[in-house]
Amino acid sequence: MSSRHLARSIVLQSLFEWDFYQRKFDLDKIIKRNIKKFGGNFDEKKFTTSLAGGVIKNLEKVDKVIQSSAPERPIEQLSVVDRNVLRIGLFELLFGNKKEVPPKVAINEAIELAKSFGGESSGRFVNGVLGTVYKNLTPSEP
Repeated sequence: MSSRHLARSIVLQSLFEWDFYQRKFDLDKIIKRNIKKFGGNFDEKKFTTSLAGGVIKNLEKVDKVIQSSAPERPIEQLSVVDRNVLRIGLFELLFGNKKEVPPKVAINEAIELAKSFGGESSGRFVNGVLGTVYKNLTPSEP
């Protein structure tokens, strides 16, 4: 597993815990604990904390995009895994450094997280939502 993929996995697990417990616990403490528990000596600790912080900083905007991109599935009715995979993927797609993480890489990584941690149809659902957002971001070619 690549270091960046592991970082995203740690962020997902941390966001899952934070979200599952209705945001009652300090996400920074959860992230630090999970980096120590799952990351060991990996070299993407800064990326991990930056990604989690970016998701939280833009949470309201990202959740609005989820809601408008999947109106038939209200955000509070999404599984905790699907909701947080989408948050990570959308943050990277909309607000992340495109030179560091190209849009297609952000989408691919989110799909892989959904397949690994989500339900049977999570990968397809995440692909559909992120694909729709990506198509709306890029001008169509003639």
